[in-house]
Amino acid sequence: MSLWKRISSHVDCEQRMAAYYEEKGLLELRLCLAPWIEDRIMSEQITPNTTDQLERVALKFNEDLQQKLLSTRTASDQALKFRVVELCALIQRISAVELYTHLRSGLQKELQLVTEKSVAATAGQSMPLNPYNMNNTPMVTGYMDPSELLAVSNSCNPPVVQGIGPIHNVQNPGIASPALGMVPPKVELYDVQHQIMQALNDFGNCANALKLLVQNYGYMLNSTSSPNAEAAYRSLIDEKAAIVLTMRRSFMYYETLHELVINELKNWRHQQAQAGNGAPFNEGSMDDIQRCFEMLETFIAHMLAAVKELMRVRLVTEEPELTHLLEQVQNAQKNLVCSAFIVDKQPPQVMKTNTRFAASVRWLIGSQLGIHNNPPTVECIIMSEIQAQRFVNRNTQMDNSSLSGQSSGEIQNASSTMEYQQNNHVFSASFRNMQLKKIKRAEKKGTESVMDEKFALFFYTTTTVNDFQIRVWTLSLPVVVIVHGNQEPQSWATITWDNAFAEIVRDPFMITDRVTWAQLSVALNIKFGSCTGRSLTIDNLDFLYEKLQREERSEYITWNQFCKEPMPDRSFTFWEWFFAIMKLTKDHMLGMWKAGCIMGFINKAKAQDDLLRSVYGIGTFLLRFSDSELGGVTIAYVNENGLVTMLAPWTARDFQVLNLADRIRDLDVLCWLHPSDRNASPVKRDVAFGEFYSKRQEPEPLVLDPVTGYVKSTLHVHVCSNGDNGSTSGTPHHAQESMQLGNGDFGMADFDTITNFENF
Repeated sequence: MSLWKRISSHVDCEQRMAAYYEEKGLLELRLCLAPWIEDRIMSEQITPNTTDQLERVALKFNEDLQQKLLSTRTASDQALKFRVVELCALIQRISAVELYTHLRSGLQKELQLVTEKSVAATAGQSMPLNPYNMNNTPMVTGYMDPSELLAVSNSCNPPVVQGIGPIHNVQNPGIASPALGMVPPKVELYDVQHQIMQALNDFGNCANALKLLVQNYGYMLNSTSSPNAEAAYRSLIDEKAAIVLTMRRSFMYYETLHELVINELKNWRHQQAQAGNGAPFNEGSMDDIQRCFEMLETFIAHMLAAVKELMRVRLVTEEPELTHLLEQVQNAQKNLVCSAFIVDKQPPQVMKTNTRFAASVRWLIGSQLGIHNNPPTVECIIMSEIQAQRFVNRNTQMDNSSLSGQSSGEIQNASSTMEYQQNNHVFSASFRNMQLKKIKRAEKKGTESVMDEKFALFFYTTTTVNDFQIRVWTLSLPVVVIVHGNQEPQSWATITWDNAFAEIVRDPFMITDRVTWAQLSVALNIKFGSCTGRSLTIDNLDFLYEKLQREERSEYITWNQFCKEPMPDRSFTFWEWFFAIMKLTKDHMLGMWKAGCIMGFINKAKAQDDLLRSVYGIGTFLLRFSDSELGGVTIAYVNENGLVTMLAPWTARDFQVLNLADRIRDLDVLCWLHPSDRNASPVKRDVAFGEFYSKRQEPEPLVLDPVTGYVKSTLHVHVCSNGDNGSTSGTPHHAQESMQLGNGDFGMADFDTITNFENF
């Protein structure tokens, strides 16, 4: 069955590819010559790697295509002749390179789609994915020589494999943000494993044919001259050409499977970045990805051994197409090895100097190559954004001496020997006690601050397999280095934005400066929910959206709106306000927030409207986050006059003296808690907050402690009446603390002005 027939069996795939070919007006050509185009492009002996090579291949393809069309004109079908004339005119209007590259890319897309459709089917009933080899024969392992893995001839390749960075290079890609629509399609890894195994079995046909070719070649070398020698020689050439063609097709299929596995690694890395913002993360899925890497290594090793065996069958002096295939397979194996070196436990992304932290790296195919028998030592340095860009973009040669000069700081305990765990086949290096002692910062421009500056930990190692040196490296997710705790909020803004919206395949650490509100709302909800244990409601998110808007409303939110520009009529930014509320909730109101006792993000006008609509009337109250004070929570309630009173906000400093639940208990004007769930009914105050009250002792008589000379005291909160009727139009009333001494008490105008208060 041709590849296009497989595509046309899925309506969505057919529509997608038809739209792709129609971009250049090539759909009719693809339909008319489907089998010829597939066989012609997929059987090419040389894959173009340079501009000149691409032009030569494209021109030859264009010539062959025209010849094919001209030969079709001899058909008796007049309609077909007319179509051929139109197609000939079409290819004259398109450059040869443009025509060839569009068709070749289309075939790659078709292979990817067919593979995705197949792996989505049940393993037991899915058909072989390789469209050129449909037989299921036992897997042949006779041509896999472990001693030859990565033992590349110096005449074919340089003796050093340069590591490819997994985050920033297409040979070892990372992950992009789903909010930006760049996440690779999700497939079931079990089915991918099944397809790789099936491909290995299919490759057994090629191995059997190769074994027969080698035997016949040996017979020919050992036989004396015979009248059939020329015919036998020609037959061997044809057999070898057929095997080369099959190997090229198998390699093309390997690349498709490799891309599927890399996409799953991208998904895993994306989830790892999202976990930095608090999203759920299944770290255990890496074991299934490792299994796919191991199977791919077996596949490419079979292929490499087979190609080398085929090269020993020397029938002509030069075979550039076979030499090129060998280079491709070798490079594919190197890329597989390098892409398997990852950071599986990320360091803290807001990193404080002189503070201990941990991280670990993992090599997904170390046991396959025998590296675990002589485990290498992994080194770690810290790189600035500019240094990482230079390294990735220039593909800087890895050299231990040059890398030491690339560090932007001094890290203690920055080396670890890899260890192999036999029970779970994990080959990793753990850095359990690292500490950043010094950091070198870049010169700042404009409004840049140290909290905007991104670094990354750079892990690298070198090992030897069968006298062949392998050098690999990988970068951690971005980190921001701070020296003071007050730098933490803005640092988390940088990290939160990067984790949520960065494309993993990027120049380090380029990031968009604007996103849609739909994207940002997801990130904020994940962050707040993971920190406090309860997600935000739609009403909460609508309120946050309003806080981010400026005079000209837009569906896009910029980086400056998010954390640089002060909010209208405020001296602080949106992120400073949001972060302070998140910290206050986590430190002082966590249980009450999780229980739904706090309305939270709601503006004054809506709070007033909701309370006035409440059927319970006087004494109904709700708790909302202050939008005028950082890290503040306020109470709005219906007073005895049926109007809404807003109490001055309380902050963390207040809760260090008396917690929120006890403050609510002290205020007799609060009776019914207005529900945060619009479908629920008000709840009695003590029912809602009773479990959060602290235990209080009954007032004791006024007694002087003979030892300390002090009288014991307790704190209570009450609302001062200053003659105002409680309307929200005036100055808000202030809830104040009072101190009881035995059976007497006195009011306190401002508790915070009292110093040296030791007992409460």
